[in-house]
Amino acid sequence: MRQKWASKLAQRLTLVFLGLFAATALPLAAQGPAFDNSGNGLLTGSFYFREVFYVADSSGDISQAVTLFGNISFDGNGNFSMANVSVNDSNVVQQDGILSLSCYLSTSSCTTNPVTSTPVAGTYVMSAGGYGYLINPITGDHTFLLVGNSGSIANGVITGSTTEGGYNDMFIAGKNSSPLPTTGTFNGSWTMAGFLPGGTPATAANVFFTMNPNGAGSLGTVSVSGYIGTSTTPQVQTSNSVPYTFSSGAAVVTFPNSNTALYFAGPEYFYFSPDNNFAFGGSPNSYDMVVGIRNDPGSTVENFSGLYFQNGVDQNTSTFATTGIAGFDSYYGSLKAGGGNIIGEQRLDSLANANSYASSFSDVYPVPVVGSTAITDGSTQYAYGDGGTIRIGAGIGPFLGLTVAVQATTVPTTNGGVYLNPQGVLNAASNAPFTAGISNGELLLLYGSNLAQSPVGAPGPNFPTTLGGVQVLINGMASPLYYVTPGVIATIVPYENPANYAVATIQVFNNGVSSNVVTEFTTKTSAGMFTLAADGLGDGAILHNTPTSQGPYVTTANPAQPGEYVQVYLTGLGNVYPGITDGTPGPTTPSLAYSTYFSTTPADSEIGAFVGGVSALVTYAGLAPGLTGLYQIDLQIPAGLTAGDNTIDIFGPDSYNAEAYIPIGSGATTLSSASEDAVSVPSVVLLRGRGMSRPIPSHEVRAKKGLPVPAFISGVR
Repeated sequence: MRQKWASKLAQRLTLVFLGLFAATALPLAAQGPAFDNSGNGLLTGSFYFREVFYVADSSGDISQAVTLFGNISFDGNGNFSMANVSVNDSNVVQQDGILSLSCYLSTSSCTTNPVTSTPVAGTYVMSAGGYGYLINPITGDHTFLLVGNSGSIANGVITGSTTEGGYNDMFIAGKNSSPLPTTGTFNGSWTMAGFLPGGTPATAANVFFTMNPNGAGSLGTVSVSGYIGTSTTPQVQTSNSVPYTFSSGAAVVTFPNSNTALYFAGPEYFYFSPDNNFAFGGSPNSYDMVVGIRNDPGSTVENFSGLYFQNGVDQNTSTFATTGIAGFDSYYGSLKAGGGNIIGEQRLDSLANANSYASSFSDVYPVPVVGSTAITDGSTQYAYGDGGTIRIGAGIGPFLGLTVAVQATTVPTTNGGVYLNPQGVLNAASNAPFTAGISNGELLLLYGSNLAQSPVGAPGPNFPTTLGGVQVLINGMASPLYYVTPGVIATIVPYENPANYAVATIQVFNNGVSSNVVTEFTTKTSAGMFTLAADGLGDGAILHNTPTSQGPYVTTANPAQPGEYVQVYLTGLGNVYPGITDGTPGPTTPSLAYSTYFSTTPADSEIGAFVGGVSALVTYAGLAPGLTGLYQIDLQIPAGLTAGDNTIDIFGPDSYNAEAYIPIGSGATTLSSASEDAVSVPSVVLLRGRGMSRPIPSHEVRAKKGLPVPAFISGVR
């Protein structure tokens, strides 16, 4: 597709890539503990990689795009080297005495897009859970990496994104197999998905199509179907006799050159995962990202379950025609799939926002997934392959975008001693995966083995820091313990954890025997709502709240009514003012004191809520009265909602939770006043479990149905 790049932000990229937006990045260089590097050995050997950068404004216009592709080699000890790297920069100029991005890797003139033969060295850090970062030699920022498997081959695919640098990007790498792929190994049926940026949202596109390499250099006829701009009708580009060749393990697919081509004209380079069942790449002369999976036989049951790492880009053009705005974002994160339900987390960067944030969401998928045929959820087309270890997806117009999910690297379940699973640090309410980070005051679930001798619960309302001979240290501070068992511990992040620490260390001591050390990135908030099923799905743990009484729970049989005030129970709302002693109950007579990121003017509140996509008045956000380890939000149910299950979303200054539901009745709007009296909530709300009684719609679908969302969430997947 031909692109015409906007010029109004023509000088922005050089400022961004020189680090002038570094204030938005996670302050990893600040004083405090270092990130876990015990997984550095997960990355060894030579990989092909492709990374695309987009500089977009709040309207969705892209002023500059850059593509990097070539070789990256890891030594297993925290060092990497980029070699034979090509740089394609849409603005190869010298501006205000500052050289453009392509000069960073160039050993020659910056007047053309260069290829550097001189290796560029750098460093990386990787945790044992397969989550880490490299210091990008191009930008100086931290590009966050997630190491996944390639089918049954461990640690063969890397996905990632920067998210904190004031621009959007997507990074994919695949380890070189031995022997390298050849013309003959590229065969069978493949499903491809891709994102093709435009200078304006009207020219952006994504594609979802099949191609059939014959193992002898021909794809035959390729019909590429996709969506362009705001269109909701797919358009097809058909190309005949499309050839392909191989060079050093990379495929070069050459589409006919044409000024009228909708999507592809000229060469597209593709690299492969070690098992040759996943491909990724794009044009050497443009800024697209295209991925593909080899289709399994139609009878294959894809085992899509467990932990996956994901990344992607999105451009929502649904309101572009009326507002001139099309939200643009990129993200990385993880998701846990099982039984048709997904709980996921994305670290998301949209340039319409003042900062990046963590978004946790629920989703569904069909069970079983049979074969690699496309599965559509109404807003995204997905294809599953490699036995269910990889899922790719492309948006359905006008919700453009590309997403990739790769089965996470496998960590050992035990090392024979006290073992804390580096992927096993979860929000106790939402069950958001470990990549979400942690915040002060958050109730965590820590999974592992030999964590305690036997199950023991806190004996009273004050949570002790030693329970059954077990201690948990977070950044060296003893954290309050709700309960301990050999396989899981519930503990609270101390409020005293310094706010300027970007990383928190977590270690368990079982009767003096220490576990391994696990690190987590820290955030101001990590909002997660408790649910009646105690799994982050289904109806939220929400109480009716009238002027004279509190409770019972809001349920389908006893729904909340428009205008009514309810009390929502959560964790992860961060520091409270003034502070309280760790592990002690919230005050029984709360006020705006002991609240969290809250002001007396609701419009200025940094803790907010949406019910059914409609903004809800929040009258209190802070510690739950008389309860330990819980936060409470009091909110008023908006008028005009459809009776039945409605979404309920909670957001803070750097987190957004969209997993749970609230049943709403059809009664007339009532005028009640909020009460802040003490509430008796049984602790079983944290532990109770029940089966799901209905499917859980995707958070991605919620946003894409046109429901109102906070300004800083515009365009969120």
